[in-house]
Parts: sequence; structure tokens; C-alpha cells
Amino acid sequence: MAYSFMWAVHAGIFSQATEGFVEKIERILPLVTMAVLWSWISVRSAVADPSDEGIFFDGRTYYAVPQEEITITPSGFSVACWVKTTSTNSQIFLNMGDAGSGFTLYRYNVPNGEQSVRMLVEHNPAAAAAADRYTSAKAPPTPTNVWFHYAGTYDGATIRLYTNGVLCSSAAAPLKRSAFAYKLQIGAVPDFPDRMMRGEMDDIRIWNRVLSVSDVADVYAQATGGSLSTSLIAHWTAEHIGDACLVSVVADGPDAQRRDQAQLLLMNTKMDGFRGIWYFNQPSGDEYVYKYSGGMGTYCAKHIPFAWYAPETNRTFFCYGGTDANNSTLYHMVSYFDHTTGRVAKPTCLLDKRTGDAHDNPVINLDDRGYIWIFSSSHGTGRPSYISRSVRPYDIDAFELVWSGNFSYPQPMYYPGKGFLFIHTWYVAGRGNYMMTSNPDGTVWTPRRELAYFEDGHYQISGVWNGTKTGIAFNMHPKGKGLNYRTNIYYMESDDFGETWRTVEGTPLNIPLKSKNNPARVFEYESWPRNVYIKDTRFDSQGRPIILFVLSKGFESGPANGPREWRIAQWTGTVWTNRFIGIVSDNNYDTGSLYIESDTRWTIIGPTRRGPQAYNPGGEIALWRTDDGGETWRHVREMTNRSPMNHTYVRRPINAHPDFYGFWADGHGRQESESRLYFCDNNGTVYRLPQVMTGDFAEPERVPVPGGTVLKIGK
Repeated sequence: MAYSFMWAVHAGIFSQATEGFVEKIERILPLVTMAVLWSWISVRSAVADPSDEGIFFDGRTYYAVPQEEITITPSGFSVACWVKTTSTNSQIFLNMGDAGSGFTLYRYNVPNGEQSVRMLVEHNPAAAAAADRYTSAKAPPTPTNVWFHYAGTYDGATIRLYTNGVLCSSAAAPLKRSAFAYKLQIGAVPDFPDRMMRGEMDDIRIWNRVLSVSDVADVYAQATGGSLSTSLIAHWTAEHIGDACLVSVVADGPDAQRRDQAQLLLMNTKMDGFRGIWYFNQPSGDEYVYKYSGGMGTYCAKHIPFAWYAPETNRTFFCYGGTDANNSTLYHMVSYFDHTTGRVAKPTCLLDKRTGDAHDNPVINLDDRGYIWIFSSSHGTGRPSYISRSVRPYDIDAFELVWSGNFSYPQPMYYPGKGFLFIHTWYVAGRGNYMMTSNPDGTVWTPRRELAYFEDGHYQISGVWNGTKTGIAFNMHPKGKGLNYRTNIYYMESDDFGETWRTVEGTPLNIPLKSKNNPARVFEYESWPRNVYIKDTRFDSQGRPIILFVLSKGFESGPANGPREWRIAQWTGTVWTNRFIGIVSDNNYDTGSLYIESDTRWTIIGPTRRGPQAYNPGGEIALWRTDDGGETWRHVREMTNRSPMNHTYVRRPINAHPDFYGFWADGHGRQESESRLYFCDNNGTVYRLPQVMTGDFAEPERVPVPGGTVLKIGK
């Protein structure tokens, strides 16, 4: 299917240049200064102007064309578009494939380095070196808020790039491929969501032939029809861009149509009960069946927080990964527990993430005006991520999209009067540790900033102290050992909203961290060798960090790598201490939470007792406590016992209320099953959320430890 929509013809310059002009200009280009060439191009910029209203891009939106609807011949094609940027950052105009594959027409801006517009073609995909795999022709960078016309051509041997009808440069690129088997994007490349287009585009055209010099001049003059219709396979204008697929939008876009399209992603519907998603990953080929498995309504461990107590309403708001009756898709669900009535509200299905991967689970935040924020993550870069906000404060009935792009393992933290400091992972050949910040109302976000990325990446757990300091504890994946292998402990903190970072001793850090032997390293475990699985990051009353983690002999499931030791790393003000606290687990992904109730009383709630699916993630939930600041720990009580399925991933709410102190799910570790959702009070009493609801509110069911009495909450 070809997209062919007409645009009005405007008066302009029609060049009668001959084809020999191309060869001549290519011979003299090295002798012509960029200043002279740019002055020529700039003069022509005022001659033709597409429109005052092009296709709007806000840095968070782009369009995609299904692969089957457009086919580009590598041995001869041309692209053209009008562009008016509002920012000088690197950004994409037209792209086919991932970064460095297919072709890309884009602006490239390296701080204190190269600034140019490029037409890139991947002409030899089998080449090992990037310089041999793809080549680009370059043009001078264009100023912002001015319309410019770009055209790029490739004939199987040479790439040519034109600006305002003028040939800027050419580059030799001998073709060594037979097809482009990629999808086309307008305004983005999937690998780099921070390079999304900012500004306007119009009169976007693609041909399956090489445009001549006179053809390019005609396109610049906004001619249509005639020879320009030959082999024209796509043509988008402001009126018809909706015929491409809008895959990433915001609700506060420039017009009602875009808002309507954005809302199509949101379901904002009520569900008749609480049903978590069951998830598995990485079949192990042994009796344990899977490395990850079970009820993962609150999976994964690096998603925080899942619950938030709002004293203004006396409610604990929470989110989780839900599903349909067939466990076939991941729903992002939101509800609350009313501490006044002792009832839970019927959950709202925010959106269908259209995957069964619980890595895409949401997390929740509240801002200082009471709006509820949901950060919907993605596993890798293949699916979009979203940030949504409730339409009304302290209300779960309706949400609107605010931001779209890509992130994994979301850890947003709201600072009153400042906005969000958002720690997350971005998959770029591994797992990098990144951050973004927002304005106070969360509607404007900074570009992504890299914090740490060395060896093969990291997992991190962040925390906030006193509304002023952010601390991040993270491990690393040694180079070449695979992403299941993780070791060492690093810690860094900031008290200026992420502007600068330092070690716990106060030593400034040169961000991003790029070496494993950096000042942020707290403990070295790689040489033992031992694996490190960080569970929680907390602070004492003086803001000194406390890190809860599990130490293991290896990443494989089973008894061979046991015992998995629960340990506490604590900064005393002068040194880091590291203590085994007497708790062991049978799986590396047994995940609990640490509660610092005073400088002496700390609590851990987690699956530290063996469950029915031994050596799979989870087990029976137990409550442990210390009254001497972590020196000695005692087992307080069994919270679950003789369960049919493993319980796992206990998450601590922000501002945890004593009656809603921990939140988790259950599920069979070795076979597909239902997944039920639970919470507990600070004494370890457990309640199960109702799987079926007939009204708008219901009382959770108290779960007795065998031998106890079944009671309803509040009785």
C-alpha cells in the first residue's frame, strides 16, 4: 500500500541544472568552505516554505509505518522532507530499522564535537566494524525555528545529501545487501528515545528510485505530480500523517485529535476483582523448570514503589500487574485500601500493555497536589513505556497519558516543589543506570542522563531520605559472563536533585561512572567469587545508608549454590559494615523489604521460609526484627504456612501505614497457575485481596496461619 497524498504547489525556484552538475559539484565541494556553502543554502531557505502548520513532534511522540506497507529498494531510493526544529539536540527525521541499520536522515549534535545533518545508509550489514557497515553524507547544522528542506539519495554506490535543493556532500557506500527488512519510523529511532524529533515536519516523501538534481530542485519548490510521481511510494502531509501508525503519544498534545488517539491506549475500566499475572522466564532444563517463575503481580524486584500511603485521605494507593481470565496479557491495575472503612476499591485497569512479560509492570507515585502517577515500564527497547497521571487528585477512576518513550526497572521519586527524580534502566547492549528529572507538575522532562554503565551494566535499588537525599545501591555484570551473573556493591548519593553525585564519604563522582574500580564501590565480591542480589536501600535517622542484599555462590537455581545469605551493609559514619543476619533462602530472587522504624528497631518481611516449590523464587513469608540496630535478629512469626504456592516479592509502601505494611503475590513456581495478591499489617497479619467482587468495595479476607482463626479485617 502506497501513501500518496497531494500537497499544494507553491512558487519557488526551479533549477535547470544538468546531471553533470552533480559530478562537478562533488569535485569542487572539498574546495568550497562550509561558510560559503551555508550562505548559499540560507539564501534559498526563504524561497520556499511548506506551511506554518506542519506535523508536530514534542520529543515524546513519533509515527511508525508497518513493514508490510512500505518496501524500499536498497540499490536505489530517495527520501525528502521539510523540517523545523525547536532544539539543537540530536534528533531523528526519518529512520528505517534500529540505530545504524537501514537508513537514517537525522540531526547529529555532539556537545563540544560534531554538529551536522546526516543521511546514513547501512550498505554492508555483515561488516564487523561500524565504519564499514554504514556510511553517511553530511551537511551543516541548521538553526532552530526555521524551515529547511532535506533530500537524501542512494544509488547503490553513493549517498548524496541536499539542503534546500543544494547538494551538500556525497559519500561512497558500495552496496553489499539485497533488501531492507525493517520498519519505518517518522521522528524517532527505537534504540534512542532521547533523540526523538522536536519541532515540525511536513511534505515527507519516499521514492524507490534515485532523484536527479532537477528532481530535488522540484521537490524543494514543492512541486507534485509529473515525474515526481514516478516510483513515489509514500507521501505524508500534516493532514494525512494519521494514516501512519501513531505509536507513542501524550494526552496534552497540540490538538484534540492527538488527545483522542492518546486516550485509545488507556482503558480506564473497572475490573471485577484482583488477579495477578503469572510469569516465567528462562527455562532451566532441570527439576526446577524455570529461573524466574510464579505469581509476579509485583514483579520485578527492581520496580519500586508499588504502594503509597496518603494521610490526606487515609488510603494506601497501590498498583500491580494484573491479567485476564486466561493469563494472556498484562494489565496495569490501580486500586486503594481505605483504612477508615477497612475495604478495598474495585481496581481500575489503566491500560493493556499487550504483553505477557511481567517485567513491564507499573509502579506508583503521588505528587504534592495528590495526583496519582503510574510509570508503565518495558522489558528492553522493543515496547513503549508510559507515564500517566490521574485526572483528579486522589482518584483512581481515570488517567491521562503525560509522557511516552522507553525505560525499564522504574524507580521514580517525587520531591515536593521540584518534581520527579526518576532512576531507571535503559537497555543499550546491556543495562545502563540512568536518570531523568521533571518540572514540579511532571509535564516537562529533561533528556535522559547516564549515571553508570561499566562492564555489562547494572541492577540498582534507590531510596530517598528526608525528602532531600537520593541514594542508589547497585551491582554489576562482569564483562562477558552474561546478565544473570551479578557481583560487587556500589553506592552513590545526591542531595541536589541529581545535579551532582558523590560517595557516602562525600567524594565527588565523575558521572557517568565507567570503570568497575571507581570510588563508589562499597564491597568487592567478584574475586571470591560471589553473586550479589540487592533487595532494598534505606536510611537511618541521620541519613546513613543501609543496604539489604542476598549473597550467593551462583545464579543457577538449586541447592548447589546455597546457602543464600541475607546480609546488611551499613554506613556507620566512618566505615561500611557488612553482617550476615542469620537468615538464609533457597533462591536468589527471594525478595523482601527492610523497614527502619527507629535507629534501634528494624524489620524485614520476606519469603525466608521454604515454600512448596523449593528452590524456585519465593516461599513462606516471615517477619524478622532487630531491636539493636541490626546487630542481632530474631524470628517473630510465620506469616504464611502450608501454602499451596510460593509467596514472593514483598514490597514496602512509601509512608507505610501500620495496617498496610507489605504487598506481594503468590503463584506456583513450576507450572502455570493463578496468582493472588496479599498485604499485611506491621504485626505480620496477612490479608488476601478478593479475586471476585460484586460491588464497588469489598473487605479483604484475613489469611490464617494453620491452627488460627479466620477473621475479617477490622474485626
